[in-house]
Amino acid sequence: MPRQSPARFSHFYAPLALLVGGLVAARQPTLNEFFTSLFNVLPTVLLLLGGAFCVAYARVRETFLLLTVYIVYFLLDTQVDHYRLTGSLLPEAALTFHLCSLLLPALYGLYALWQERAHLLQDGLARLAVVFGVSVLALALARRFPAGVLDWLTEVRWPSMQADWLQLIQLAYPTFLIAILAVLVQYLRRPRPVHAAQLVALVGLLLMLPQVFSRPGALNVLSSLMMLVLVIAIAQEAYQMAFRDELTGLPGRRALNERLQRLGRQYVIAMADVDRFKAFNDTHGHDVGDEVLRLVASRLRKVGGGGRAYRYGGEEFALVFPGRDLTHCLPHLEAVRQAVESYPLQLRDTSSRPKDAEQGRQRRGTASAAAVSVTISIGVAERLMTQRSAEEVIKKADQALYSAKGAGRNCVRSHEENRRGAMRTLKEARTDA
Repeated sequence: MPRQSPARFSHFYAPLALLVGGLVAARQPTLNEFFTSLFNVLPTVLLLLGGAFCVAYARVRETFLLLTVYIVYFLLDTQVDHYRLTGSLLPEAALTFHLCSLLLPALYGLYALWQERAHLLQDGLARLAVVFGVSVLALALARRFPAGVLDWLTEVRWPSMQADWLQLIQLAYPTFLIAILAVLVQYLRRPRPVHAAQLVALVGLLLMLPQVFSRPGALNVLSSLMMLVLVIAIAQEAYQMAFRDELTGLPGRRALNERLQRLGRQYVIAMADVDRFKAFNDTHGHDVGDEVLRLVASRLRKVGGGGRAYRYGGEEFALVFPGRDLTHCLPHLEAVRQAVESYPLQLRDTSSRPKDAEQGRQRRGTASAAAVSVTISIGVAERLMTQRSAEEVIKKADQALYSAKGAGRNCVRSHEENRRGAMRTLKEARTDA
């Protein structure tokens, strides 16, 4: 299984920026006509747009997160519109608001943690059954026992925690806290942009609810922007799926093809291949083979000289140096080859792993793994006037790579060297003749 990327604050840049912008906009006394119209239709547009993304990329979980936020927005928007027009609340406004304050974090947390399964239709129907069942039950209780349900929701259960600045019912705060902690743990266990977006959006919804009736634009603005946070995260994950290799974290073949179209007239392309990878994979297993690929990728990622590494396919990688010549790139390629060679890969013996924690602590620090050396061969070619496309340069780099393999592996060979060698051979043959 691919190793998860580490938690990074960059995952939170876009969600936090939208949250801060939403809080600032929601605090404005009035919004001009354009923004008022925009935020009135934006939640519906985002539900449709996000739903289309989710259907295209089979993301059931995010679909129901968007649906949960939209249902709450729709229910509260009816109450807020009446309050703005008449200055008074509808009879069911308090009950609707308190039910939304409690059910929103509960359903949101449930759907955020509910892992997607292989059978997407069954998964979607199960989630739909949950939201339908909860909605029907809440509606039935609210209509049959409105006063009793309202009294139960607004009951002060913890007098020591009662404060004027806590404007939601007491039950809402522990529900939000549990949901936020659960989503935070999910992010720490599997750091992904979509998990970071789920966490920020949930915090934004908690900040939105107390302002629904006190600030005219709070509901529309924050609902729209928190749904936008989720939609952007879905789009970002779609980009990652399309353009980034999940195993190594490097840009993938599609990203390379996009880059090749914008290289200009001068560039160098190198092709790197892990030596004897198939035999290594067959001997030690695919898990260790994946570790080898991650090791090589981590070293290629640090290549200097303005180069950038890509996962080309299998055990092969491409390095692109835009605006550079062969003389400039060769030292950097040699340095990255040496960096791979000098890093010993530790192979753990799983058969002799201690069966309990106490034995593991006693043996910790002792030599329990064999070290193997991983090497790569690199072929490199510079774009010449006779080569019209990047594909031709890649072909020349591949020829140089084959030459490096034939020279004993673990070395760097350039297409220029192959051409000079062929010219020398031809010249010697003509002299002997």
